[in-house]
Amino acid sequence: MKDKGESAAGPQQRSRITDLTDSAPSIPGDRIAAEQRPIDAMTAARRQFARLLGEFRRTAVLVPLDEHGSPWTADFQGVRWIYAFSDEQALARFAEARGEAGREWPYRAVLGARLLDAMVPLLPGPGGVALDAGSTGGTLFPPVAGIVPDAVAVDRQETGELGEMGSDERERT
Repeated sequence: MKDKGESAAGPQQRSRITDLTDSAPSIPGDRIAAEQRPIDAMTAARRQFARLLGEFRRTAVLVPLDEHGSPWTADFQGVRWIYAFSDEQALARFAEARGEAGREWPYRAVLGARLLDAMVPLLPGPGGVALDAGSTGGTLFPPVAGIVPDAVAVDRQETGELGEMGSDERERT
């Protein structure tokens, strides 16, 4: 079976997030197999987010368009967020909460992976995706390595290595 020119039987590349979620903290001298260790809250949260990210990447979401036909975005604390909605009802609830339910909301269905991999890099400065903004089930996919391409991830240094940004660098992003 082939999908977009790639063999389904071929090797599959694992994401960094999957690697993070699959690794449990090691304890020196611990002989218990990794799958038998109790899962701490952080590991469980990472696994849950990795599943959510994978599902988002495989799913078409609705992206409202502005008057120029570009994805609707908003800036918040130095990050440009592309708005995306899981279905028409979520978009309608968002429009109603904004007091704009009476106007037309043109939108386009876009695969989550395309949003993260192709559209976020086109944004000026750091960018991510806000899924179902304003709802209790809303989720942010921030501009960090493992979610967006490394070239636009804010947690990458100029050398391309992962690293902590200093406080003065955080204020500029």
